[in-house]
Amino acid sequence: MKAILVTAIVAAGLFAAGAAQANAELAEKQCGKCHQMDKKSKGPTYKAIASKYKGKEADAIKAATDPKGDHPEMKAKPEEVQTVIKWVLTL
Repeated sequence: MKAILVTAIVAAGLFAAGAAQANAELAEKQCGKCHQMDKKSKGPTYKAIASKYKGKEADAIKAATDPKGDHPEMKAKPEEVQTVIKWVLTL
């Protein structure tokens, strides 16, 4: 029984790590031209965004997708934007 539990915990950890890596790769693909983790470039860092929008996922999504805002038009699908925002807010 313990072996099954340990196997399940390890599998869950590997799945979570894979999901986090996939989200980081999606962020790089969709947002990496203007955003980086710790270095300010054209846009604020992911960590600065996470700090600004902590607990405000809907506001972050609106800021990233609002055509009247100062964020450039995104070519990402809405579900990709939501995935990246959720990942950024975990930083």
